[in-house]
Amino acid sequence: MASRNHTVLTQFFFVAFSNILELRVSLFFLVLLLYLITVVGNIFIITITVVDPALQSPMYFFLRNLSFLEIGYTSATIPKMLVNFLSEDKSISFLGCATQMYFFSFLGITECCLLAAMAYDHYMAICHPLRYTTMMSRGVCLQLSTVSWLIGVLVAVGQTTFMFTLPYCGPNKINHFFCNLPLLLKLACADTYRNEIAVFIIAVTFVTVPFLLILSIPSSVGRSKTFSTCSSHLIVVTLFFGSSIVMYLRPKSRYSLNTDKLLSLFYSVVSPMLNPLIYSLRNKEVKEALRRVMARKIFI
Repeated sequence: MASRNHTVLTQFFFVAFSNILELRVSLFFLVLLLYLITVVGNIFIITITVVDPALQSPMYFFLRNLSFLEIGYTSATIPKMLVNFLSEDKSISFLGCATQMYFFSFLGITECCLLAAMAYDHYMAICHPLRYTTMMSRGVCLQLSTVSWLIGVLVAVGQTTFMFTLPYCGPNKINHFFCNLPLLLKLACADTYRNEIAVFIIAVTFVTVPFLLILSIPSSVGRSKTFSTCSSHLIVVTLFFGSSIVMYLRPKSRYSLNTDKLLSLFYSVVSPMLNPLIYSLRNKEVKEALRRVMARKIFI
């Protein structure tokens, strides 16, 4: 350890994927396709909910926020992953790794809070329709959205600072496709017990608690209505929170690098790609809005 302390790392290297070029090229095109679907799908949702006057309710205000988040969330890791598929240089600077972790954490935590706000909006619309316009006014929606973004910023700043003030003196190989927090903790040449406790507290507070709050609808009538009319949101919530909970809260005895990579691919690549498909294909109002927009263009 004494000899390791003389060397301070300035960069890390990703070693997540196979050395077989053909396999890396296939993965490159697959991930690129998923990324393009994610970006185009979320841009579509943002555009259609802005231009169509009928899609100006709180639900679509939050949905625009979610789509913007998903574009940034995937862009924090996927472009670098795509470069690593085809490049022999799989390095990332110390600052680059810190920046990637910051934006991934910031956007991920913000999404947790925003999904909870969307669930609250659905609950108020279904279970308290007479009070809905008062309880979910534009000002309230802006406040909930702003608080979600601020929580994401503050928690990510604290978490990233806490992580990258640790000494890293080797080894510098990250067996993953992005600067994954649990693996970076293993590379630190210092006691990381406090950091592990902080990660656990953050995961419980911003992943498990919102997930349980979303599912624990107090009224049995409200619960049946919500599950029948808000299935799209519940699918998104289950996909995002379920994979995150397994990722960050499973016992160490069950930790596996291969499982970790698959889960990370799911919640950082696959789940964001499914969101615009779920919200558009299962949403009659969005499909009707698309028909109106297309009809106006054809008429013009």
